[in-house]
Amino acid sequence: MNNLIRKRWSSSVGLVAVACLIGAAQPAAAQLGARPAEQWIQMLDRPDRIKGLNIDRVLELLRLKPGQVLADIGAGTGAFSLPLARSVVPGGKVYAVEVNQGLVDHIRQRAETEGVENVEAVLGEFGDPSLPAQDVDLAFFHDVLHHVEDRAGYLKNLARYIKPDGRIAVIERTDIHRGGGQRHMRMTKNQVTAWMKEAGFQPAEEYFTLGENKWFVVFSRP
Repeated sequence: MNNLIRKRWSSSVGLVAVACLIGAAQPAAAQLGARPAEQWIQMLDRPDRIKGLNIDRVLELLRLKPGQVLADIGAGTGAFSLPLARSVVPGGKVYAVEVNQGLVDHIRQRAETEGVENVEAVLGEFGDPSLPAQDVDLAFFHDVLHHVEDRAGYLKNLARYIKPDGRIAVIERTDIHRGGGQRHMRMTKNQVTAWMKEAGFQPAEEYFTLGENKWFVVFSRP
């Protein structure tokens, strides 16, 4: 093998190796706008953000009952997960779903520290919440659905875990500058309603008390 051929062969092998490494590092689906767990924790737990979540008001509107099973999809640091869990005792539980192992660990530690025993942190997949049972009374999204790449597919998968009379609640922002101008992260209430219809759900309740920059719709089966 002369030097020219050897160089070309080595370059080709190198390119194939790099391509394989890239392919292995990139899953078929992804979390849009992903960050390391440490950055999420720092951003999501800001006192001003927590105050703006209106957690007590949201829980009031959801009309939760003891014994219900909830799924907090994209639970982040557990800001909603723990209050949700306290709202369904005795007998209820919350699956706090995250695709980031660091956040799953954070939620587990936070629940242990605060003595909330009915929270189960779940490492979900990008296209499926991977819940351990099909017993959910309410699945809850807060400012999360726009991070899902295949939203229609995810909602169809989620529907498999929801009881026949269960609900899906979605809170999202209305501002058009979402994601720093990243168009692939923008979506509208009408789009979500269409995806929900494909998953077998329709709007059941809509609330307008969280501020003009948010919409809040609860979906149920017909």
